[in-house]
This record gives sequence, C-alpha cells and structure tokens, in this order.
Amino acid sequence: MKHLTSRFLVPTALSVLALVLSACETTKPAGPRNSFTFDPPVQKPSNPRNVKLKLSTSAQRLYVVEGDKVLLATPVCVGTASTPTPHGNFTIYSKQATRRRISSPGAGYPMTYWMEFKPAYGIHWGFVKPYPSTHGCVRTPLKAVKKIYDMIPVGTPINIARTQPWDDTIGKSLPVLDDSKLPDPPLSYMLSSQVFADAAQGKMWNF
Repeated sequence: MKHLTSRFLVPTALSVLALVLSACETTKPAGPRNSFTFDPPVQKPSNPRNVKLKLSTSAQRLYVVEGDKVLLATPVCVGTASTPTPHGNFTIYSKQATRRRISSPGAGYPMTYWMEFKPAYGIHWGFVKPYPSTHGCVRTPLKAVKKIYDMIPVGTPINIARTQPWDDTIGKSLPVLDDSKLPDPPLSYMLSSQVFADAAQGKMWNF
C-alpha cells in the first residue's frame, strides 16, 4: 500500500516575511528532503477569528494568514488533474484529530488532523510529494498540519485557487519535500492507536 492516496504589500515587505518564515532554513537544501524533517515556524495571530487559509494548487503551498500577514507556510500535496482539489471559497466545518479512512481500498488508514472543507475533501497528514498525487485532499507534513490544526477553529475560511500572492516570495523559500522514496510503515502500526499517540508528539514510526 505505497503511500495511500487520500480521497477524498509591497515587494520589500513580502521579502521580509519570506526571510522571517524561513528563519529555520539557514541554507536551502541541495535536493528534496522528506516531510518529517520539516517543522515550519509559526506566528501567533492577534485575533484567531481573523485567521484564514489560502491554498495554491499550482505551487502546492498552504498559507495560514491574518490579513496580509502570513503566520505559517508549508508545502502540501494536492489532487491530480483527473482528481483535482476543488477551487473556490470554503469553510473548515469539521475537525477530527484521529480520523481514519472509511472507504476501501485502504480502510482504516490514518488521516490524522483532518480538517474538512467539502464533503470527503480535507486537509490532513499524508505523505507529501513535489507533484500532485492525491484524489483531491490536501496532504500536509505532520508537524505543519498539527500546528495548523491547533491554530484554527471550526469556521475558518479557506480560499483554494491556482495561485496565491505569496507563491513567488514566501512560497519559493520553502524546501522541496519528497516522501516518494520512504518505505511504508508496517500496516499493523498504521492501524494501531500508536500512530495517533506518536502524531501528537510530531513523529511517526522511525522517520
């Protein structure tokens, strides 16, 4: 079951934001790295009710914003051309930290830190690749999705579009993440409660 696909300002200011949010990346990696090494910096919102999500499907970037200020930015993995992530304005209307896939194949597979914005479509933990490879959901690195889950309440708006204003600045400062060569964790582990206990600590299996 190889990395199961889930179904489901001014330029100067932007440059400063890019530097702040990439502070943990002192040098850009020479090549792709896996998503379990990625731990994005996050800024606390002034008013959590003003927080919004902005998803760029072409850049595969998710931004948590308050006004024009980016609080967190992360690479993600979106739907393929045949099973695209829907574009438009939605609302996160359901959250479940320990959700599992219901349908087959892959019933029981963890979809940790699930945030649903359309029936059967959500943001959740999943193996990230530098190209679209899901059935429409938004797979997100583990530490990033945990931070987003803890930051946003139910009712948070999300705009999904081909591009977002930060793609050429903050978006380009993010590392390339590629989990395609990682081994699959044992299915017994993925179906156990331990996978959720480990996720709460920002880790999984032996990655």
